[in-house]
Amino acid sequence: MPDELLQRLRNFQTDAFPQHRSHFRLLVDDGQHPTTLFIGCSDSRLVPYLLTGTGPGELFLVRNVGAFVPPYDGSAGFHGTAAAIEYAVLNLQVTRIVVCGHSHCGGIRALYGEVDPRATNLARWLDLGREAVLPVAEPGPEVLRRTEQRAVVLQLERLMDYPMVRERVEARQLSLHGWHYVIEDGEVHVFDVQRGGFVPAADADNAGTGPYHAHPLLDHGEAVLGLDACGVPGGS
Repeated sequence: MPDELLQRLRNFQTDAFPQHRSHFRLLVDDGQHPTTLFIGCSDSRLVPYLLTGTGPGELFLVRNVGAFVPPYDGSAGFHGTAAAIEYAVLNLQVTRIVVCGHSHCGGIRALYGEVDPRATNLARWLDLGREAVLPVAEPGPEVLRRTEQRAVVLQLERLMDYPMVRERVEARQLSLHGWHYVIEDGEVHVFDVQRGGFVPAADADNAGTGPYHAHPLLDHGEAVLGLDACGVPGGS
């Protein structure tokens, strides 16, 4: 039986790589200098490079179930996402952090149901999204959409507990962006705190402003006035 994955590896080296050989050589000689840390869900339908029109060396990627950010607890444990955040901010000195959730997210849907008892790590990981859950017995499409968006803003808020993130945000050297990708429409909705919610990119005037972007509605990193605890209007 043909090994399809092996053939794809060979095709990359013979067909795709030659077209980008000089660029990869430059990335080796000069090192990587991505400007954006992209924290996205592991869902196979979310493709950051397609979404942003970027190429090798432009995004520092972190993928996990739900696009969640673990709390900063200073425990120096095995925290892959936390380690990537620290490396991106301290070593790579990225100027943007994007948290990107999406429609039809299995991780968000799982917050309203049961998790396989064998998936003990998954069950614990999903706790990072519990605060975004709405008090309903059976979530419909609108509730799931709101929960997906609330979860994105929750992660933006949690990012500010990382000392190196807060320091650079307050120094205007780093900006936080919350995105919700609607798979079936091919459109990203960006979180705009001045408008009080998520706005389709086609109608937005910026790539998204995190909950701590300086503007009159905010007071030194406190919650956005007029929004619920997760920064998404409760009745939207």
